[in-house]
Amino acid sequence: MLRIITLNVNGIRSAARKGFATWLARTRADVVCVQELKAHPGDLTSEVKRIGRLKGHFHCAEKKGYSGVGIYTRHEPLAVVEGIGIPDIDREGRYLRVDFGNISVISLYQPSGSSGEDRQRVKFGFMERFFPHLKKLRAEGREIVLCGDWNIAHKEIDLKNWRGNRKNSGFLPEERAWLTRVFDELGWVDVFRCVDCRPDQYTWWSNRGQAWAKNVGWRIDYQIATPRLAAAAKRCAIYKDQRFSDHAPLKIDYEYDLE
Repeated sequence: MLRIITLNVNGIRSAARKGFATWLARTRADVVCVQELKAHPGDLTSEVKRIGRLKGHFHCAEKKGYSGVGIYTRHEPLAVVEGIGIPDIDREGRYLRVDFGNISVISLYQPSGSSGEDRQRVKFGFMERFFPHLKKLRAEGREIVLCGDWNIAHKEIDLKNWRGNRKNSGFLPEERAWLTRVFDELGWVDVFRCVDCRPDQYTWWSNRGQAWAKNVGWRIDYQIATPRLAAAAKRCAIYKDQRFSDHAPLKIDYEYDLE
């Protein structure tokens, strides 16, 4: 069984202070993808570089206290790839890939456009240039799963107040249509929805008001995989017993041999 977890930690050091490392060491995970490290390599303490039997690999943003992604692995990967080869994207530390014998796992942090029109343009630019990369990945013929914060709720079921958010970043028609193309045109699969079709399943809650207490959330964190790997998913869970950030960990178990 292959257990993969993804979480936007909203600051890896902050999450560690809230018990993330202690919890993660008990999860029996094989691969753990994290996003929004908000740390430079020199800021990463031994506590977060290695957690239990999991070794961390990181791709940090150039800007201090911003973005960054990481992947913890129980098994030593054959290769670790930082970035996609587009300088302005890679400077923000948004993509990290690890390769094993027959599978690749990617930690992805897609830009948010919620802070204003400028960042929404950056997000659209990322999406436009990332689509060909997703197509190229599918052409590799390997089993691949992209884990992370895509900053898009795909369907109405994926956020509580969908009517009031149709003009807001994260649920714009253009964003949703792009993600539909990722699934329908390129053949990637939303693994969570292969296993769990229930409403009210969210991974992010605003810190405003009583969003967490009332479960007024968004499902914007995904594991998106090649079809064969997605079909091997047997169990999934959104962990909400503890809060390490404004996101919740998404755990999926695959009946699949990592080697």
